[in-house]
Amino acid sequence: MTQGTLKIHSENILPILKKWLYTDRDIFLRELVSNACDAMSKLKILRDQGEAEFKDEELRIDIEIDKESKKLKVFDTGLGMDQEEIEKYIAQLAFSGAEEFVKKYQDQESDAIIGHFGLGFYSSFMVSDKVEIDSLSYKGEAKPAHWSCDGSPEYLLEEGARDERGTVITLHINKDSKEFLEESKLREMLTKHCRFLPYPIFLNGKRINDVEPLWVKPASECTEKDYLDFY
Repeated sequence: MTQGTLKIHSENILPILKKWLYTDRDIFLRELVSNACDAMSKLKILRDQGEAEFKDEELRIDIEIDKESKKLKVFDTGLGMDQEEIEKYIAQLAFSGAEEFVKKYQDQESDAIIGHFGLGFYSSFMVSDKVEIDSLSYKGEAKPAHWSCDGSPEYLLEEGARDERGTVITLHINKDSKEFLEESKLREMLTKHCRFLPYPIFLNGKRINDVEPLWVKPASECTEKDYLDFY
């Protein structure tokens, strides 16, 4: 088990993130789904290089709501991470980006694109009291990893219990963000931001996107319903 301290304090970065998110709080879900897509795209590259084996139909993203426990989970079947990778990509790289972000924007009124600094994952703390990562790498001998943080500079990293390749992000939704536990709200958000992403996305088991957008289908195969749904 590893206990660590993030390189930049939440009292510096979180207020700036909150300011940026003030009129677009639902960006956190877009960022998590985008990260999940990246994890699966990287896994496909590894397969092309002969370093991983899987079937395309295994690749999917699932979002699950548990209103009773106030949890929102985002699952993917991508390449996963081990403890060393979580330490590097979550605790180190993202917060080195955070330091640059704070220096550049703390005294400015204009908005900034958080994704440019690798901070998309940390937008989760705008709606959460606590965020957890459970992941299992595609690497044959990899052990599952568990990371948790309550938005303070302190985090916990230890061996986890996940037994399937991929990652699940668990958000413990805070009292001011209960709207993000409503299925209708999340469906609206996913339709807005993620409708045409290249992997199947499911919300509480129901498919919400079309991995073959209308414009790539032959006109002869498009139905009236396809056009109505698109426009």
